[in-house]
Parts: sequence; C-alpha cells; structure tokens
Amino acid sequence: MFFQAFCQFCAAYYIHYLNRFKQTNSILIMKHISLFQLASKQLAFKLVPFILVILTSCSPAQEYDLIFRNGTIVDGTGKAAYIGDVALNGDTIMAVGKLTRAVGAEEVDITGLVIAPGFINIHSHAETDALPTAVNMLSQGVTTEIMNADGRSPLDLTLQMHQLDSGGLALNVGGCIGFNSVWQASVGLNDLRPTEAQIQEMQEMIRQGLEAGAWGVSAGLDYVPGRYAKTAEVIEVLNPFADWKVVFANHDRLTPESHYSSIAGMTETIDIGTASGLIPLITHMKVQGWEQGKVDTILQRMTAAKTDFEGGAVADVYPYLAGMTSLASLIIPSWAQEGGYETMVARFKDPALRARIILEAEEAMTLRFGGYEGIFLLDSQRELSDAMEAYGIESPGEAVIRLLEEKNQAIIARFGIESDLIAIMQHPTASIACDCGASLRDRLHPRSWGSFPKVLGEYVREKKALTLENAIYKMSGLPAKTIGMTDRGTLAPGMVADMVVFDPNTVIDKATYEKPTLMSEGIIHTLVNGVFAWRDGTATGEKAGKTLVRPIPAK
Repeated sequence: MFFQAFCQFCAAYYIHYLNRFKQTNSILIMKHISLFQLASKQLAFKLVPFILVILTSCSPAQEYDLIFRNGTIVDGTGKAAYIGDVALNGDTIMAVGKLTRAVGAEEVDITGLVIAPGFINIHSHAETDALPTAVNMLSQGVTTEIMNADGRSPLDLTLQMHQLDSGGLALNVGGCIGFNSVWQASVGLNDLRPTEAQIQEMQEMIRQGLEAGAWGVSAGLDYVPGRYAKTAEVIEVLNPFADWKVVFANHDRLTPESHYSSIAGMTETIDIGTASGLIPLITHMKVQGWEQGKVDTILQRMTAAKTDFEGGAVADVYPYLAGMTSLASLIIPSWAQEGGYETMVARFKDPALRARIILEAEEAMTLRFGGYEGIFLLDSQRELSDAMEAYGIESPGEAVIRLLEEKNQAIIARFGIESDLIAIMQHPTASIACDCGASLRDRLHPRSWGSFPKVLGEYVREKKALTLENAIYKMSGLPAKTIGMTDRGTLAPGMVADMVVFDPNTVIDKATYEKPTLMSEGIIHTLVNGVFAWRDGTATGEKAGKTLVRPIPAK
C-alpha cells in the first residue's frame, strides 16, 4: 500500500515537474527535490537518476497488438544485429529494441531466431493465378514482388493492379512499365525503324505507366521485339523521364556482332541509363559463356557510372549458375524470329534458311552457354543431348529446330562460374532477386522455391561469402532504395510491418533442377502488412497483400 501511494505521489509530482520545467532553474529543481527530504544538494544530484527510474517504473506499460520477443534483429540497413523486441500495431511497426515495459495482446518468443524486414523481389515473373496463395514466395520470406520484368507488361497498369487486387493477394505487388510491350504496340514485331510519331507514342505510353505508379521501366533488349530497337532509339524514347528518378531495368542484349558478349550487353544497359537520366539496373546479372572470369570489368563500369544512385549503376542477381528462358528466345537468331512464332516455324521449311539458322543457333549456344551441353529441356526433363540421340542426329541446331517445330518450350541454360556469381553478390549496389515469382507450376527453375533461403544458408552460413547483415540488406533495404520504396525494407518505427522470422542455423533451399518445387527450410514466419501469411512453416491463407504504386515525384 505504501509503495502504491508513493508511486501515485511520484507520478503526480513528475507531471507537475514537467509542466513547470520550462520555467524552472537548477535552484527550483533542488527545491522540489527537497520535498523528498534529501540530506543535501550533493546527495540530491546523486539520487536524481534513481528517482527518475522510479517515476518511469510507475508509469503504465505501453500496449501493442503484437510483440516479437528476444529475436536477433537484423534491421535491413546493414547495421550489426542485436537482440531485442519488435512491436506492432495493425500494419505498422511501432517500436524496435528492448521493450521491457511493453505488453502485447499477443507475444511471440523468437529466441534464437532472426527477425528481419520482408524480402523485396524486384525482378518478378509472378503468375496472376498464384498471387492469392503465393506459397513458393512466402516460404522464402518474400513479402513484395515487383512484376512485369524483362520488358513485358500490360499497357494499362491501373487496370492490372485493380484486377490483381480484386482477386486477393497473399503478398504485396507492384509493376514496371515494359519497354518491349510499348515497342510492340507502336512498331510491331518486325525489324523496322520507328517514326517520330511512333517515338512520341511510345513516350506517352511510358508516361502513362509511370503516372499509374510504375516502379521503373523494364526492358528485355535480348528479346524480340525489343531486340530490334537501336541503342539510340531506346535512349530517345526514355529521354523525357530523367526527372522521375526511376530504374531502367534491362535484360542485357547479346549480339552476334559482339560475339555474344554479356559484358558488352551490360555496358549497353549502363550507357542507356546514363544517357537518358534513368538509373541503369542490370537485371539477373551474370557473366556468360566465353567471358566467364571477367566479372571485374563490368563491376568497375558499374561503380564508375554517373547516375542519380549513390554507388553508380545497380543490379539484381540470383544465386544460381543457370537461367530459364524459352528454347527460341536466346538461341534462334533474331532475324529468324521476326514476325512471331508461326512465321519463324515457316522459315524452318526453307532449306537455305534452315541451314543458316542451324549455323547461327550453334554459334549462340557455344558462346552463350559453353555449348549444347549447357541446355536442359524443362518440359521433357532431359538434356538437349538426349533429344539429339532420340532424333538420331549429331547437330544440336537441327535438334533445336525439330523441338521448336513441335512447340516452343522452356529450357534451363547453364552460363556461369561460382567466383563471378559471388563477386556480383558482394557488389555494394547488387540486390538479391530471384527472376521468379508466385507460381503454381511444377516445371520451373528451382530459384522459384529456393533463392532467398539459398543465399542465407549457402552463401551466408556455409560459404561466408556474405555477412548475415549484408545479405538481409541486399534482400530488403537495398532493393527498396533501388526502386524508391520508402515505407518498406527496414525494421524501424513507422515502417510497414512486412517481416520475416527465420532460423539462421537451418535455413536452406531444397529445390533442384530435377525437383524444382521442393520447399525450403528454416523460414518460420512471414508477415505481410502485419498479418501472418506464413506461420510456423505453414501458409495461413490470409490475403493481406496490397498493390503498391510509386508516388509521382514533385516537379
């Protein structure tokens, strides 16, 4: 009873003290302290901290909706991890630190686990029908996907986001405006030079996309019809948008003229970005084929680039040494793809054209992938060499044509070496992304189920190529900074409560090229806008995701 009365007195006096603080001086403070019948001014000064502790302990505990207790906090900034608590109200992070006086309506003990910002996948190929569940992404800790990669997008982003939102979303999504789609809508599928009117038309389409909230302009200059756009034409289309401070995210263009040099292709991306005033983003960055081992050349060019992003040009990278694409896209020469799939197949029937296509296709396979041995047919789950044997032929180019005459199909294409991959991941402006997205398919690249846990398990814990703090930064804070997202990507009061909790000792990918849908291990919880979308290693079915649009910059 005495202590309760004393606390009430302390609280009342503390309020009185605060109200009068601006008018007080050191003498007045000592006068009030004397109410506690202190022996001397010297003793009073010694007891002030003790009294303030008592006053604080008497104040009511702060209440929150949810508190994660005793976790290893990796906040997404790259700063050192520390043990503490994270408190939420609704979809907002309210407090981060040692919250001893806080009380949560629900409290979750995460001792021994890491709590971090939800991962932001800035290169997403998410499928619309998979976004209401997105199990393959939530099980990796991904909370936001930026769609419409490699230059393909709807022209009406507002309609796209509305349609996605109306179906319910397990995670957050945003979109880019696609250069290839804009080019096709204006110029078509043939290798033609755009008129001035068409240039202006494409500029207006991109402007509408940015005004609708696009997070950048994506391009796939390695893919038809973007392949037909000259470098100067791409720059001209993009020139009006320097003030938007958005990324130009490009799948680099490898050409026969450069002997399929990936370094030349990535340099073109940098040149387009710097010339147009956009931030050049080398997407799913890799050093391919005959240039393996020369990664320092392009990394130095990235750092030297004059851009609006601190550190130069930017990139995203996934932790695998093989990619996924269609059989035709990067093997059949672009002139043979002109006009679309049916026209391409018709060209195969001309003996002279067929012989030329075979020759050029085999050159592409050699320089890009180290030969046909680097190609795995995803649909039939066999090597290209197995298809050659089945056809009874020795020409890989002829085998590719015969397969395409049956149907266009997906392939896994091996391209790189481990040392290049690690150097790219370690570069200060390279984010981790997966070149994947929410999917319900069972024939795909293992990156769709394993990318982010693979980095945490293999490249942080096992190979120590990245620190835990740096890896988390590259999955959250850096991608947010890259695209201009300001309310997600770090654990701090006021930020949106997109979060992941994982076990640093067990997190690892399990998916393989043969079994690409094996679920990763070690991701315990994934929260989207403050709601458990993945809890105790299982999807909850909650649809708390939102469509995200980039704010229009002030003029």
